[in-house]
Amino acid sequence: MRIIVTGGAGFIGSALTRFLIREARAEVLVLDKLTYAANLDSLAPVGNDPRFALMQADICDETAVADAFRRHRPDIVMHLAAESHVDRSIDGPRPFIDTNVGGTYVMLEAARRYWRELEPDAARRFRFLHVSTDEVYGSLGETGRFHEESLYQPNSPYSASKAAADHLARAWHHTYGLPVVISNCSNNYGPCQFPEKLIPLVVINALEGRRLPVYGKGENRRDWLYVEDHAEALHLVATEGKVGEKYNVGGDAERPNIAVVRAICALMDRLQPGRRHEDLIEYVTDRPGHDLRYAIDATKIARDLGWRPTESFETGLEKTVRWYLENRAWWERIRSGGYRGERLGLAEAASRERRPA
Repeated sequence: MRIIVTGGAGFIGSALTRFLIREARAEVLVLDKLTYAANLDSLAPVGNDPRFALMQADICDETAVADAFRRHRPDIVMHLAAESHVDRSIDGPRPFIDTNVGGTYVMLEAARRYWRELEPDAARRFRFLHVSTDEVYGSLGETGRFHEESLYQPNSPYSASKAAADHLARAWHHTYGLPVVISNCSNNYGPCQFPEKLIPLVVINALEGRRLPVYGKGENRRDWLYVEDHAEALHLVATEGKVGEKYNVGGDAERPNIAVVRAICALMDRLQPGRRHEDLIEYVTDRPGHDLRYAIDATKIARDLGWRPTESFETGLEKTVRWYLENRAWWERIRSGGYRGERLGLAEAASRERRPA
């Protein structure tokens, strides 16, 4: 089986690539622009495997994308490439529109042209998996969960761009017949996550004795999904999911952010004794438009494809914390570059524009 993984040098993409090569025995071409969030170290475990190949290219580059299809002749495309950090989308939304919307259009059109030229048997087997987020659904109240028929109500530039991409993928199936499947996942965590996201940021800051920033009162709730469980789910959706359908993927691990931070602190107290890490918690100004609660109903993927997460939040979090403690070189190379753990998403420019003269 030959697979193209866009964004395969990113956090989820690299976990998926490792899974596809090691467990699914697939031939994988990673198509990645290698932006700030990509890290080739995350692909090192499979970097010398003859079934792995890397093509540095922007998914907005129509010529490069067409070349990737010609070179690799995929049976499946797994489209993960995206700008993904909400705070960065608040500070500068344009790259999110260009990549998440424009790049998805380029991928869908390239896949459509390629698919139409395939022999009938190969065309029947071909799949295009569009990987998305639960953030497209907006914010939940105190009860309920997102299901596959939930209305789209995106509230950030990031989630709006992903919602637009979801609609494009659905339209290319219904208009052109392209065999598309869509997945929407909850918050991922695990090894190799760029340290602007909550869990790695808190772990690394705690290790360095720095303040642990918590937005607002820490009451925002998320459903947490261990990234290696997600990789297995994506493989199942791509190979066994029904064309034209979408599948929600969640970890059944809903927690308020402050509980996540305190759980990390408790692990750090045990694994790195010498201080009370909760003393480092600092409540900071909330993110503009911060959604209160996300929760995934993953009944459909469990019922139809037999997938359930294998990691509980407690076991997955301990594995994650231990990984960051044991792999300092991985994140220290990031810290020595352009990102050093500073606060993003303050939308200062937007605030100045709204301020009366």
